Amino acid sequence: MVNFMIAIGSDHGGFALKEKVKGVLSRLGHECRDVGCDSADSCDYPDFGEAVGKCVGSGECERGVVICTTGIGISISANKVKGVRAALCCSVDSALMTRRHNDANVLALGAKYTDEKAAQEIVQAFLETEFEGAKAGGERHKRRVDKILAIEERNFR
Repeated sequence: MVNFMIAIGSDHGGFALKEKVKGVLSRLGHECRDVGCDSADSCDYPDFGEAVGKCVGSGECERGVVICTTGIGISISANKVKGVRAALCCSVDSALMTRRHNDANVLALGAKYTDEKAAQEIVQAFLETEFEGAKAGGERHKRRVDKILAIEERNFR
């Protein structure tokens, strides 16, 4: 297994699950850069989605994990950063598919819908699954991700 530098961030709604996911990342042998938040006190998810996005988009971190109550707002925020392909996953299958087909580099979780056991399984699947675009038969996935990148280039000038 490849070990990654993982950026992780949450708002107050995702704080407790973020702390548990950090333990999962450590057990899996990954290094973790926690960009906040630091408590369950009310705060704004866009700040932490952007912070994780910047770590991943700049290349400082290979992957990221963002968590808020639903996972929706923080994933939207992370996706506003150039170079980020954040995917909200609620199952192991969705994590496998977004890595295989979309080469997603940021995993979004909704703390309201994801318990600790499910989060562990989803995170592990996300980190251990390779993008199929470089493999024989994976050309369609590479072509589609390239189109996503072209959209990004046209709109982030």
